Amino acid sequence: MKKRTTLRAAAWAAALLLAAAPSAGAAGSGKMYGYADSATGLTFVPIRFFSERSGASVDWNSERKRVSITKKDVSVTLNVGSRTAEVNGEQAELAAAPFTDGGVTYVPLRFITDALRLNAEWDSSLASVKLQLTDGEVTLPVIDRGARPEEEAAFSRETRSFRIGSRTIEAELLAVSLLAPGVDLSVALAGGKAGETEELKNIAARTGATAAMNGTFFDAYTDAAKKNPYGYIVSDGQIAWRAAGDKRTIFVFDKSNNVEFVDGADFLERFDRGDVEGALQAGPRLLRDGKVALNVVAEGFKDPKILTGGGARSAIGVTRDHRLLLATVPGATIPQLAEMMKQAGAVQAMNLDGGASSGLYYNGRYVTKPGRPISNALVIKGM
Repeated sequence: MKKRTTLRAAAWAAALLLAAAPSAGAAGSGKMYGYADSATGLTFVPIRFFSERSGASVDWNSERKRVSITKKDVSVTLNVGSRTAEVNGEQAELAAAPFTDGGVTYVPLRFITDALRLNAEWDSSLASVKLQLTDGEVTLPVIDRGARPEEEAAFSRETRSFRIGSRTIEAELLAVSLLAPGVDLSVALAGGKAGETEELKNIAARTGATAAMNGTFFDAYTDAAKKNPYGYIVSDGQIAWRAAGDKRTIFVFDKSNNVEFVDGADFLERFDRGDVEGALQAGPRLLRDGKVALNVVAEGFKDPKILTGGGARSAIGVTRDHRLLLATVPGATIPQLAEMMKQAGAVQAMNLDGGASSGLYYNGRYVTKPGRPISNALVIKGM
C-alpha cells in the first residue's frame, strides 16, 4: 500500500513548495481546488472543503466577511484580510490572512486542521491534499495561486515526435484538464455490458463523449460470441468485472476527476474506502512519481516479449498540473513508451490494451483508428 506523509510544520510548507503545480478552480465550476502560495509556503482551501463529510459546520457572515468553523467542542473564527483568528474565544495569530478569489473564500489549511484536530496528508505523487476522515478521505488538488484553468482549453491535441535512444517516435497526444469546468470522466462497456465488443467511435457517440480511448485487455481472439475483458472494471461506481488476484496496475478516478494509479493487489482495499467512480486495469505501470517504473514480473506478466516486443500502444498518464495525458503510438516497446510518457510530462502512467485495440477518438473523429471492435473505453465529456 502506498505510504503518505502526515503534514506538520515545516514539512507541510516544503511539500507544497516542491510539488504544487499550476492550475486553478473557477468559483462556478462546482469543483474545489486548494491554492499554494509560493510567497509564504502555505496552502489555502475553500471553506466548503471542511463542510463536506468532515463533520464540521461552517457559517459565513458576508456583511462582516467572517467565517466560523465548528467541530464538536472546537470553534474557529477567521476574518477575511486579517491575520488574527479566534479558537474557542482565545485569540490566535495566523501566518497569513484568509482571502476571497472569484467569490470563494479561502482559509489557511494547516491552521484549521491543527485547531480542529483533523489529519491532512500530502500526496506528492498527485499534488493533492487528502483529508482523512472516519468514513474515508476527501481529496483536494493543490495548485498555484493565481492560475485560471477555466480560462484555458479543456482539451489540447498534438502530434509530437520524441527522441528515445537512437529512435524518433511519433505519437498522438491528447491532454485533458481535470480541473476544467464541464470535464467528466467515465468508463463505458461495449454494448453496455461486459463481454460485448463495439467500435470505439460508436461507444463515444452513444455516450456523448468528446474524447475516448480503448481500455483493458480482453479475449479478442476467442471464437466464442462473448469476449470477456481481463482485469477489474468499475463503471458508475459499481464493479462491472472482477479479476480476483490480478496484480496489474489500475487507473482509478472519482466523481471529482481525482485520479490514481493503484497497484492491483491494493485495489479492493481502495475500492472499499469509497469514492471510486471508474477504474480500468491493464498495465504494466510505466511511471511512478516521475520515474520509469517497470516491474512486469511483479504485475504478473509472464511473456518476456512484453518488454522487448514492439507494436501499436495506448497509454494513459497524469501530470503534476492535473492534466490527463492520452497517447497512442504506431510502434514502440514498453520501455520506449514509458520514456515517451515521461518526456510528455506525465508523473504517473500506465499501458493500456494495444495492438489492433489501440485507438483514440476526439471531437467527432478518429485520431488513431483501432483495427477491431473493443471491449471497453475511457470516455470523457467536456465543453
